[in-house]
Amino acid sequence: MGGLSAFMAQNAKKVENIKLVVSDRFVDEEGKPEQWEVRCLSSDENDVLQRDCTRQVPIPGKRNQYRQAFDNTLYGRKLAAACTVYPNLNDAELQDSYKVKCAEDLIVKLLSVPGEYASYLDKIMEFCGFDRSLRDQVDEAKN
Repeated sequence: MGGLSAFMAQNAKKVENIKLVVSDRFVDEEGKPEQWEVRCLSSDENDVLQRDCTRQVPIPGKRNQYRQAFDNTLYGRKLAAACTVYPNLNDAELQDSYKVKCAEDLIVKLLSVPGEYASYLDKIMEFCGFDRSLRDQVDEAKN
C-alpha cells in the first residue's frame, strides 16, 4: 500500500479537460467540425449547482409546510454551461447572436437539433463520473 501520501492534494491526479465534436453543424474555415472543450466540475461547484436547482414548494393543504423540489432541466442546463470551456458561453457577442442573455439559455439554443443537447449532456455526465454507480466502482476496485 502507498499509505496516506497517495491522498495528499499534491499527489492527486488532475482531471484534464477533453475536446470533442458535439455537432457537425459548427465547422471551421476548412469545413471540419469544430471541437468543444469540456472541463470536469469539482464537487463543491456541483453542490452549488444542485442548491441553485432546489426549491422549497408548499405542500397543498398543509399550512407552512414545504417539500424540496429539484429542477432536473435547470440542473442539466447549468451543468452543461458550467462544464463548457469552449465555446465561451458567456461571450456577449455569441449570446447576442442567439438573442439570449445567459450561458444556460445559450447552450440549448446552440444545440437546438433534437438529440444534440441530450447527447452532449450524456457526455458531460459521463466525463464528470455520474455514469458509474457505487457498485461499478467497487467491482472495478476489486479487479
